[in-house]
Amino acid sequence: MEEALRLANRNLNLLSSITRHDIANQLTVIQGSATLIEEEQPDPGISEKVGIIARAADRIAAIIRFTKDYESVGVEIPLWQDLRRLVDSVAGETPLGEVRLINDIPRGTEIFVDSLIRRVLFNLVDNAVRFGEKVTTIRFSGEEKGDSLFIVCEDDGVGILPAEKEKIFCRGYGKNTGMGLFLSREILAITGITITENGVPGKGARFEIRVPAGKYRYASGNP
Repeated sequence: MEEALRLANRNLNLLSSITRHDIANQLTVIQGSATLIEEEQPDPGISEKVGIIARAADRIAAIIRFTKDYESVGVEIPLWQDLRRLVDSVAGETPLGEVRLINDIPRGTEIFVDSLIRRVLFNLVDNAVRFGEKVTTIRFSGEEKGDSLFIVCEDDGVGILPAEKEKIFCRGYGKNTGMGLFLSREILAITGITITENGVPGKGARFEIRVPAGKYRYASGNP
């Protein structure tokens, strides 16, 4: 039974991959044609309609990328991963500009999580830089409370409005593709980890990741 499920999953992934590839090729044709029309017919009315086509094509491309990412969720076996090292790695790979990233995660902190945790951390940092508007500092920290470990990612940007604190985790909601935080919550949920936003609007966003007992540990001698 397990082998049959593995084979079925492999075939479905192959079909999805081929379908995405074919759709992406057709999107390239649409986007290229839209550009040519706009260049050959520089009429404001035509440009507006071409813009609608181009934006729709970009949206479809974003959805295709999301399906590829979502397909990978839960495929690999969760692993114990050093959280502080992951944050350092993501900080080095993300265009921060003038924004300062502070990593106060205790050394040796490990969490049992899906291998896509790096994407979760990247998304939090990238969102702060791109949409925080006035962000100068992003800080990661970790603290035990009761039988759980709380990992916090906070910034000093514009923050999240109360009415949007839960909506931002819904698929399709947001300023960009609307997929990042939805996917992040799904990735964390695989091993029972949750994420919420509880910052103060106007003072910055604050994402709190709760890691339950048994899903975090400290390397020998730490913290």
